Amino acid sequence: MSPLKVGYARVSTDEQDLTAQRDGLAAFGVDPKRIYVDHGLTGRNADREGLRQALAACRDGDTFVVTKLDRLARSVRDAHQIADDLAAREVKLSIAGSVYDPTDPMGKLLFNVLAMVAEFEADLIRARTREGMKVAKAKGQLRGKSPKLTPRQEAHLVQLHAADEHTVGELAELFSVGRSTVYRALQRAERGRENALQ
Repeated sequence: MSPLKVGYARVSTDEQDLTAQRDGLAAFGVDPKRIYVDHGLTGRNADREGLRQALAACRDGDTFVVTKLDRLARSVRDAHQIADDLAAREVKLSIAGSVYDPTDPMGKLLFNVLAMVAEFEADLIRARTREGMKVAKAKGQLRGKSPKLTPRQEAHLVQLHAADEHTVGELAELFSVGRSTVYRALQRAERGRENALQ
């Protein structure tokens, strides 16, 4: 079987659009059917369904393609873990059209710089968010976001998931919410079960 290009795209919120990344991946020669995506998940979240599927779709000789390294990972450690896993499976990693070669000292240096910049940007965003929340709280303007699901809807969602008849994507569509909302609801339910057992 001839080598394939497998693309991965990610946005941190459900409101953000993946069009630019999809177009970028297509420009790098990735078939639209081979593009895997994650909505509403940060690069620091290692447990991403789209990323898992994309990595699993890669075979020996294939090329894993991202438009920017920060779409793949927001920490140096995670970026290295993914790159090392791909290299061990003899899958090439292409970042914005340039193939990363872990055996090339210059390539290695560039990869490390990109990973450090991605982590630095993520840290800056977090620091600015915390600062903004502190200011808003001091002014009495900070109120929690209203939940997307009522407690009753959330309980129903958890019940449907437990019945194992719907995928996360189907549940998101059914309740008109993003996948990340479904994942959070399931995590809350899991934590509630664990606390009840203690």
